Formats: sequence, C-alpha cells, structure tokens
Amino acid sequence: MPDRQAARSLTADAAAGAFARDGYIVVRGLAPRDACAAMATQVLAALDPLVGPAEFEADVGYPGAPAARGARGGDTPRRLLNAYARGAEFRRWATDAGVLATLSGLTGGQHLLLSQCHHNCVMTKHPGYGSATLWHHDIRYWSFERPDLVSVWLALGWERAANGALWVIPGSHRLRVGRGRLDRDLFLRPESPENARLIDAAVPLELEAGDVLFFHCRLFHAAGRNDTDRVKLSVVFTYHDADNRPIPGTRSARYPSIAP
Repeated sequence: MPDRQAARSLTADAAAGAFARDGYIVVRGLAPRDACAAMATQVLAALDPLVGPAEFEADVGYPGAPAARGARGGDTPRRLLNAYARGAEFRRWATDAGVLATLSGLTGGQHLLLSQCHHNCVMTKHPGYGSATLWHHDIRYWSFERPDLVSVWLALGWERAANGALWVIPGSHRLRVGRGRLDRDLFLRPESPENARLIDAAVPLELEAGDVLFFHCRLFHAAGRNDTDRVKLSVVFTYHDADNRPIPGTRSARYPSIAP
C-alpha cells in the first residue's frame, strides 16, 4: 500500500490504475477531522441507549460472537443500519464532492447512485464481543446486473490489527473463485491450498480518522477482533452506476438507490 503522503498525491490516472490492479485504494485525510468527530459523537450517543435499526453480533454468528441474543454480550451491536437517514453529517459525507469525484475517476461512471440496501451503515466493532470476519467478498450478498459496485469506508478513528482493522488481498477482485473453494456461508475455505496461497498475499490496512478506503465488491477482505478497550467506528456506503440495476425481487432492490 502506498505511504501516507504518496496516497494523498496520487493523480487521477494513477489512482484508477492502482484500483484496477489491486481492487482498492486508500485516500488519506479525505474527510475533515471535525466531520469525523461529529459523526463519532452522534454514533456513540446512538449506542447508549441503542437507537436502531441495528445488526447484532449474535445475529451473524461469526467467530467470537455471542452464541445468541440472550447470551452474555448478546446485545452487542455489530453495526448501526440506515446511516444515510441518521443525520445531516452522514448525508453530507455520502454526497461529498471529493468522494463522488474519486468514485467517478476510479470507475468511469458518470451517473452514480448510493445503495440504501447494502452497507449504508456504521460498523461498530466492540471490545470483548466484537467478532472476527472471515475472508469474503461483498458481492456474495448482492444481486445486480453486473458485479461492479464500489464501497467507501471512512475511518472515524484509528484502525489497526489490534482493534480489528481490515485486511485485503490485492488483486483478488480479478479472480474467479470456484464454488468448491468456498464454505457453506461463502467464506474462503482456509484449508484449501489455493486459498492458503491467496491469503498469504493479504495486507493490513492501517487507517487514521479521515482516511478513506475505496474497494471493489469482488475484493476479498477480512477483519480480526477488537482487542483494545474502545469501540472502533467506521462509516460505509456503497455506490453503483445507474445502468447497473439491482435484480427485481432481491434484497438489493428492497429500497430505491439515491442520486447523490
């Protein structure tokens, strides 16, 4: 991954080339620190008492998650849903000119839409009961005419391996991984020799507040648990071209996309 200064100074062509090659880029300091602080303050207030809708760690059953909602730690939220509707700060970020310009440069898209059905959330990785996420790519959940969507991950605070930062496999968005290399839940099977070699190429993404990760929906990524004493907060939105429509009758078409 480019260093902090290099990542900020990437030309549009260089950024597009890196994205096409690796399936992701990180733009350092794209979001102002005061905007990050305002969103973090609102999120923390929405966690206690909890302001739904939310997804809970016990709902997904990932490694380290509580066994059930009624178990100890079962009320730990994994993410706050409907981020776009949670306040003006989130809407301003989702429609930020810098975000949209970067997306257009990476994808060549001229008419981008924000999905309300996928991501559109604040990831809230808690200490203790926050689970690990195994190797997957997001398109496994989504139903669009083309598997060409880009997610925008904004760090509201520092992200390191210690608090469950993302790991990515550069270039994995260009692979066609057979069904036999995936488990029942469509995670990479680590016991597969092909997958083991692939996972060996993974890199961690260390972020500071205001850093933004742009990543392709086919990029394989994973995250560990939060072993610190503070919750980790990240805002995530997903975008697609207007001519890349969700398949009718699927979860991807449940709510209309928004023109930023």
